[in-house]
Amino acid sequence: MPVITITREMGTLGKDVAAGVADALGVPVIYNEIVDHLADRMRVRKSHVVRLLDGKAGLLERLTADKTSLFVHSAEEVIGMAMRTGGAVIRGWGASHLLRSVPHVVCVRVCSPLEVRVRRMMERLNTDREDEVRGEILHSDEAHAAIVRRHFAAEWTDAAQYDLALNTERVSVAECVDQVLALLRAPGFIETERARRQLEDLGLAARVRTALLRSPETHDKKIQVTAERGRITLWGPKRSTEDKLVFVEVASGVEGVRDATYRTRPLEEAAKAS
Repeated sequence: MPVITITREMGTLGKDVAAGVADALGVPVIYNEIVDHLADRMRVRKSHVVRLLDGKAGLLERLTADKTSLFVHSAEEVIGMAMRTGGAVIRGWGASHLLRSVPHVVCVRVCSPLEVRVRRMMERLNTDREDEVRGEILHSDEAHAAIVRRHFAAEWTDAAQYDLALNTERVSVAECVDQVLALLRAPGFIETERARRQLEDLGLAARVRTALLRSPETHDKKIQVTAERGRITLWGPKRSTEDKLVFVEVASGVEGVRDATYRTRPLEEAAKAS
């Protein structure tokens, strides 16, 4: 079950690389499907989700679907897609950061210099308004950088966050596809039962986070969730026994949870982890 995540910037030809890899493997490219699912689950329009992702949402939109809610729901969708498909190329959505701990997932960044990206986008849009195109690219970059910093405490341009970084100024789309396929066939990226269980643990933890977000008693509380073979650990600050039981009850109601435990973590550590 090949799973490849592709993080790309506007004008880098990352869409073409994703499509080429998917065609070679006979698997789908996942992107718009997640928009559809999120819009349904968050009860907002598709355009609303897209504007939130691009950092263009207005005040009313942000109030009706905040970024934390968007992240929690999208994380569950991304991990679920990686689990329930017969393989997929997942483009964007922080998938590289969400899944990079899973041994058989190949995490790829497609990039190119800003000037190259500006030129490509001007050609694609058939426009000579260079300043406007440059501004859109920079705005998109800033929005995506903010999301990764907030939710993963990382820089999305850091090559250490990926297994493979490809510069399409110097490497053609076809060559990029070949590089990804070669890495996918490497011994270190062969799917194992242990890796599959690790992915299932990530999926279960994501479903529990979504359940906690939806519950009126726990939706606004700081918490970190980890899972191991159906056992959920809820990490948070010191709370009353009654409050802890509420968290445990919500988590225990999620399908696949065999046991749930609340463990106290110092407030500052819990805040960093949430």
